[in-house]
Amino acid sequence: MSAGTVLITGYNGFTGKYAAELLRERGFKAVGLVHEKGSGTDEYSCDLTDKARVLECVQAIKPQYVLHLAALAFVGHSDEKEFYNVNVFGTLNLLDALYASRVEPEKVLIASSANIYGTPANIETIDESVNPSPVNHYAMSKLAMEYMTRTWFEKLPIVIVRPFNYTGAGQDERFLVPKIVNHFKRREEVIELGNLDVFRDFSDVRDVVRAYGDLLVSRAESEVFNVCSGRAYALREIIEWAGEIAGYKIEVRTNPAFVRSNEIPRLKGDNSKLVKYISYQPMYSFADTIRSMFE
Repeated sequence: MSAGTVLITGYNGFTGKYAAELLRERGFKAVGLVHEKGSGTDEYSCDLTDKARVLECVQAIKPQYVLHLAALAFVGHSDEKEFYNVNVFGTLNLLDALYASRVEPEKVLIASSANIYGTPANIETIDESVNPSPVNHYAMSKLAMEYMTRTWFEKLPIVIVRPFNYTGAGQDERFLVPKIVNHFKRREEVIELGNLDVFRDFSDVRDVVRAYGDLLVSRAESEVFNVCSGRAYALREIIEWAGEIAGYKIEVRTNPAFVRSNEIPRLKGDNSKLVKYISYQPMYSFADTIRSMFE
């Protein structure tokens, strides 16, 4: 017997694929919204900015749970307006459709981002009480999405998650860690990067989707959660680990084109609230994650 139908937006994206696999293992029926429909009957072609189409899909699926992962997430995207069209108005269309369809889901999980925190002054570890201070359009659109979503707390059972950086096998090489790993896998002699003196709280994508799955069936409602490891890793550490696995050292060159003027130097999260609600403990060390990306 199925544990219920979960509608996943961003279904065929990096995180969506891992989430669908986990939820099926847990007995759920996972179906998703995608831009380009494949041959699967579990996929619905839908542009989240098309309000009428979103409503059609929600009415057809009638989900008991919703995992909203779809977003324009690449910070370097050239069209600033698209961040707001997809991340804010796409989310609004989804919430509108759920409410208008009267499907009464058990839980709606909305993925925001730890990028909304920006660079908090004199704060070593960031918990959910830290005032947001976004420094790019991606982060600003996510914060606007959060404020809009809060107006729905009395209408729908919603939780918002703020994932810090995470990675894993299958992530696009536009992102930092897969770029590093793939350079080593190709045995390249040189890699061009931006600022090497940055620290990020990295998690394994498998731990992140496990937290999402646990929150979907938790008592949490009208709450915001950091999803993070609680440890910040230096970019230099990641390069060293990858080099140890590959068995050689790569020459690192700083490309000024990759250095952002508003780069956040350090992001480390506090996951104690998440631990309180779902007893969250990461299963994978970051060295394990990098190793799995090689394999």
